[in-house]
Amino acid sequence: MAGAIDYSEDSIRSLDWKEHIRLRPGMYIGKLGDGSAYDDGIYVLLKEIIDNSIDEFVMGAGKTIDVNMSDHKVAVRDYGRGIPLGKVIDCVSRINTGGKYDSKAFQKSVGLNGVGTKAVNALSTGFTVQSYRDGKTKIAEFAKGELVREEAEKETTQRNGTAINFIPDDSIFRHYHFIPEFVENMIWNYVFLNAGLTINLNGQKYFSEKGLHDLLARNTDIETIRYPIIHLKGEDIELALTHGQQYGEEYYSFVNGQHTTQGGTHQAAFREAVVKTIREYYKKEFDASDVRASIVGAIAIKVQEPVFESQTKTKLGSLNVGPDGPTVRGFVNDFVKKELDNYLHKNQATADALLKRIMQSERERKDIAGIKKLANERAKKASLHNRKLRDCKAHFDENHERSQETTLFITEGDSASGSITKSRDVQTQAVFSLKGKPLNCFGLTKKVVYENEEFNLLQHALNIEDGMDGLRYNNIVIATDADVDGMHIRLLMMTFFLQFFPDLVKAGHVSILQTPLFRVRNKKETIYCYSDEERRNAIAKLGSKPEITRFKGLGEISPEEFGLFIGKDMRLDPVILKDANIKGLLEYFMGKNTPDRQQHIIRMLRVEKDDESINPTLATATEGSEELPVAV
Repeated sequence: MAGAIDYSEDSIRSLDWKEHIRLRPGMYIGKLGDGSAYDDGIYVLLKEIIDNSIDEFVMGAGKTIDVNMSDHKVAVRDYGRGIPLGKVIDCVSRINTGGKYDSKAFQKSVGLNGVGTKAVNALSTGFTVQSYRDGKTKIAEFAKGELVREEAEKETTQRNGTAINFIPDDSIFRHYHFIPEFVENMIWNYVFLNAGLTINLNGQKYFSEKGLHDLLARNTDIETIRYPIIHLKGEDIELALTHGQQYGEEYYSFVNGQHTTQGGTHQAAFREAVVKTIREYYKKEFDASDVRASIVGAIAIKVQEPVFESQTKTKLGSLNVGPDGPTVRGFVNDFVKKELDNYLHKNQATADALLKRIMQSERERKDIAGIKKLANERAKKASLHNRKLRDCKAHFDENHERSQETTLFITEGDSASGSITKSRDVQTQAVFSLKGKPLNCFGLTKKVVYENEEFNLLQHALNIEDGMDGLRYNNIVIATDADVDGMHIRLLMMTFFLQFFPDLVKAGHVSILQTPLFRVRNKKETIYCYSDEERRNAIAKLGSKPEITRFKGLGEISPEEFGLFIGKDMRLDPVILKDANIKGLLEYFMGKNTPDRQQHIIRMLRVEKDDESINPTLATATEGSEELPVAV
């Protein structure tokens, strides 16, 4: 056949472990990213290293872990038994080598595949491992998985344990940096799940006495909960729950210390068991949505040989607790049925408060039933020809290989949405266009979501009316102009999500799109700049008075250029919720206390001198140019 490609023995190539990991990193750590999302690859690398130290603690070896990190470098030191000195190199550079295959040594460990630390090694420009064991130490250094230095064993006075330093490879994790809030949440989860463990992060101590009780206390506005947190512990299972005032449901679930951010069989069983137990306790067939409305819950179980639905272990797929054990569903249901029922019988005040919360949810549901029905009928008709939504082909709630990439851009006006629509990836990127400024919904009830056509259509586009299980896009990106009106629209949309769907924000699905503020170019090169510092560096690089353009609106950027900013190098600022008191937060920034906000703005005002290197009329419009994660 003319033009056929030769296929012979020479066509067959075998990759060694590090080549395969670097060629297909997503198979080992999920998505790559730049650190702007909590599940980006650099956090998976950190977690893989800390997991090994946690497993040492679980085995009774070492009660302290020291973590020191900067934007780009990580050092983890534990005080466990230390890697056997003769196996230091093998344990970090040979696939399927580790100490967790013997179930007697690590009965309920997370990392049983022998890949985690090797993936960190292969995906780091610098990786150093040092083991301290019984008065001796051994150190080895790697670069992108290649051994570059090895020292012979020598004497040491250091305590037993293992120290690992690594620098993620910036050719794989482009423009990356660690966001402190994401790392802090990870550390808190570790100590909540391991009573007696101390983790020192950059010198700050993290420790928990009450486990999952402390987790809910930290992540919930205690002043708004309807009854004290219920905290129940048993062999291989622990749970905590309460009801608050917020809309929706919120869950934190863990398996063998691993935060299963996408839930799985154990979380589903927990949700079912709570409804079933409460119905039986009160002897009334409550609607499940009324029981679970405003619930905040956490569950942690330990399973032998857990099966996860991906290498990154974010969703439990195991149906059984162990090879010969009960089903996860039966295990969780039996525990909840017995312990929660006992608790409610012993704590009548809590039982009464819980009943009042359920009855309130039932009334609220019935109050909006009529308007909800009409709104859903309108939304159903609109979905056939929804001019506000330009959908994509893949969705987050579907079993699609690119579901993690699915993104909905919420834009202001037709010009911005037009640029994004023309340059987007139609497989994974959708666009929802707002018309003017949305309603400030602070203090309003969820009835407004159905009465306001735009909010209702957005709710249906996201498919979050009945919770996050059907969420159609993994990333919800607010894309507004870099001016005062754009900032206002951004705040109004953040208010909408925090008021009615706070779990979307807490789960890390909501971000702000960064678009370049300046284009600096000469006849040979074009540089897009996201801050004044980047602009100054670009001017210094290109020299000779280059042409400088200040972008104010997204519509000013051509579709050809826009494609560069929403592709693999897209920069996002995650919306991170620092304060559990959402109501107080929104009341301060979006309520009617105008004088207080005015004083806040005056206190935080930053005045900058115009840079003479560009037109003064351009230099004044730099609001938001130095933004980092949007912490609210």
